[in-house]
Amino acid sequence: MTARKEEVGPSGLASALVASGALQSDWLPTYKAVPREMFVPARIWPGIADGTRQNPVVDRTQDPDAWLRAVHSDIPLTTQWDDGSHTGDGLGRTPSSSSSQPHMVFSMLADLDVKDGHRVLEIGTGTGWNSALLAHRLGPENVVSIEFDPEVAKGAGENQRNAGLSPLVIVGDGRLGYTGGAPYDRVIATCSVGEVPRAWVDQTRTGGLIVAPWGPLYGGEAIVRLTVGDGMASGPFTRSSAFMRLRQQRPDLPPHDAYLKGQKWPANGTRSTTTLSPAEVGGWAEQLAIGLQMTGVFWTAERYDDGAYTLWTYSTDTLSWASADYEPGADSFDVVQSGPRRLWEETEAAYYWWEGQGRPGFDRFGLTVDSDGERAWLDSPDHPVPAVG
Repeated sequence: MTARKEEVGPSGLASALVASGALQSDWLPTYKAVPREMFVPARIWPGIADGTRQNPVVDRTQDPDAWLRAVHSDIPLTTQWDDGSHTGDGLGRTPSSSSSQPHMVFSMLADLDVKDGHRVLEIGTGTGWNSALLAHRLGPENVVSIEFDPEVAKGAGENQRNAGLSPLVIVGDGRLGYTGGAPYDRVIATCSVGEVPRAWVDQTRTGGLIVAPWGPLYGGEAIVRLTVGDGMASGPFTRSSAFMRLRQQRPDLPPHDAYLKGQKWPANGTRSTTTLSPAEVGGWAEQLAIGLQMTGVFWTAERYDDGAYTLWTYSTDTLSWASADYEPGADSFDVVQSGPRRLWEETEAAYYWWEGQGRPGFDRFGLTVDSDGERAWLDSPDHPVPAVG
């Protein structure tokens, strides 16, 4: 029995996190003092919350060993689906709250680079673990966390009180920050954004940091680390990420039927072929590079039993679409495009630009936020990423 407890305990996870560099020495005492298991509800869905690598529900009351193994594994745990409307054991449509992967939690805390006396604003309380870690490190009086969902906020507060830590948890719109605690030395988001809210910049001290998952509509999200100064913020991406979107920035995407206008494919589309495989544009770094260049565009994949699929690309105004058919082992691929934007040609141009720059990873890209909006750049703010289309 003792060996079993050691197997599912937190020490093995801590060792792995330390070895990977995610859990640094200054955070190790906090990791030990604020165990993840105190912040995880009885019912969880372990794994990647996209329906493809998601495990069935694990219930602590029915299988406590499986629950502990999941909690002490380096994986995300979905804790809510569909803003709480889904209550069954199966997967819902949209994951809406979670306990993030520990590797990502401590990597982002390392990016945050907190010091004694710092005041921190967190966007997205979730289970309360992340803000409890910050409260243990900095003192609860120095941490404010904002959660939009009242029930999620209530659960987080209970978890934190049970752990003897009570940072200020505000129920509200995370885009607005919280002026009552400003200015902050650090801002951290545990939900992704496609646009950095202006309030986060305004409520951060000059020289302070904003650490947040950021991604274009097309895909390819990454953690951005912005340094605030003189009414603006700028900095590099540090690593890839995959977080749930800030609820107020969730895209409301048109359905497929809005594009073909009641006609059968290929409708009024123009046929062509390409030597660029649709599979080549699907990587996470490739999606980021393409998404930074193609605004107002998203994609879906229609998959078939033989491994083939159709990559559909759409403009959000419903005026343009493209389909590219992937066939395993093929050297050329059929394309159909319709509308004023030639979306597959734009995809090719964006991909070949990325290839021409030496296939840069996330850490070569960065973002600047100022009164004119947001601009992505490669290697330096002086080298903005070009737009296509």
